[in-house]
Amino acid sequence: MRIELEKRARASGLFTLVSPLLALALTLVSGAILFAALGKDPGSALYSFFIEPLTEIWSLHELAVKAAPLILIGVGLSVCYRSNNWNIGAEGQFTMGALFGSFLPVIFYEWESPLLLPLMMIMGMIGGALYAAIPALLKTRFNTNEILTSLMLVYIAQFILDYLVRGPWRNPQGFNFPQTRDFTDSAVLPAIFADSGRAHWGFVFAIVAALLVWFIMRYTMKGFEIVVLGQSERAGRFAGFSSRGMVWFCMLFSGALAGLAGISEVSGSIGHLQPSISPGYGFSAIIVAFLGRLNPLGIIASGLVLALTYLGGEGAQLSIGVSDKITRVFQGLILFFVLSCDTLIYYKIRIVFSKARTSLGGGRS
Repeated sequence: MRIELEKRARASGLFTLVSPLLALALTLVSGAILFAALGKDPGSALYSFFIEPLTEIWSLHELAVKAAPLILIGVGLSVCYRSNNWNIGAEGQFTMGALFGSFLPVIFYEWESPLLLPLMMIMGMIGGALYAAIPALLKTRFNTNEILTSLMLVYIAQFILDYLVRGPWRNPQGFNFPQTRDFTDSAVLPAIFADSGRAHWGFVFAIVAALLVWFIMRYTMKGFEIVVLGQSERAGRFAGFSSRGMVWFCMLFSGALAGLAGISEVSGSIGHLQPSISPGYGFSAIIVAFLGRLNPLGIIASGLVLALTYLGGEGAQLSIGVSDKITRVFQGLILFFVLSCDTLIYYKIRIVFSKARTSLGGGRS
C-alpha cells in the first residue's frame, strides 16, 4: 500500500479563497490542544495570545511596528516566488540593509541634515539589493541553487553585524556594551502620529510598497512577465522574456525591500545597531507571503496576523507564563496548515493497494 497525490483536473475556486481562513482555524484548534497539554486553560490562553493585544491603543501601535518589516519583506518575496526564484535569505538582506543605512548616523554621527533620513533609506535599499545580488550572480553564472546560497549568506550577515557592533562601530562612551552610538534626532524615523504611540513611517512604506507591487503585478507588462516566467520558463522564452534578467530583477527587488525594512526597523524602533536587530522577520515573512497567497494585498492582512503572534507571544509570557518559543510554534503551525490546505486544493490523496506478485518457477536441471 502506498499513498499518492493525484493532480485535480480543476482546483476549487471556493476553497482557494477560504484556504487561509481554514489554515488559521486549524492553527487555533492545534494551539488549544497545545495549551491544554501544557496545563493551561485553552480559552484564556488563546484570548491572551490573540485578543488581549488588540484591546489597548498602545498595542495597536506595537502591532504596526511589528507588521511593517513583515509586510515589506513579504511583498518582495512574493515577487520572487511568483517568478519561481526562491529567495530564502531575506533575513540577511534585512541585516545588510540595516548596516548600510546606519553607516551615516554611526560614522558621521554629528551630521544633522534633512537629507540624512532619505539617504539612510536609500542606502539601506542598496545594501539589501547588493546582498541579494550575490545569490543572483551565483545562479545566473554558475547555476547554483539560490535557496542554499541565500540562506547561508544570512549567517555571514549576522556575523558581520556582530563584529561591527562589538568592534569598530561600538560606542566608545557606551560602558563597553556591544552597540553603536544612539542615532541623532535627524536619523530617527518619525512616528506616524506625533506624541501618540511608536508606530513609525516604516508601516507607511510597507503599505505603499504593497499597493505599488499589486498595481505592477496586475496592470503592467513587467507583472505579466513575472507570472509567465514563473509558470513556464519555456513559454516565457517564446514570448521573448529573459529568465536570467528576471532572476536579477526579482532578487534585487526583494533584497531592496528587505534592506528598507532593516534600516526602518533600526531607525524607527531601536535607535542604534546592536547584535540582535530582528526576532526572525526575514524567515517569518516567508509565512506571510504564502499566507497572503503571494498577493500583495493579502500580504498586508497576513503580515498583521503574524505580527499579532509576536505581540501575543510576548504578552502570553507574562500573563500565563509560557515560553517565548510558543510564538515560533504558532508560526510553524500556520505555515504547515497553509501549505497542507493548498496541497489538498490542487491534489487529491489516492491510496494504492499493490497486488503481491507471486513467482512460480521450477528448478533447472
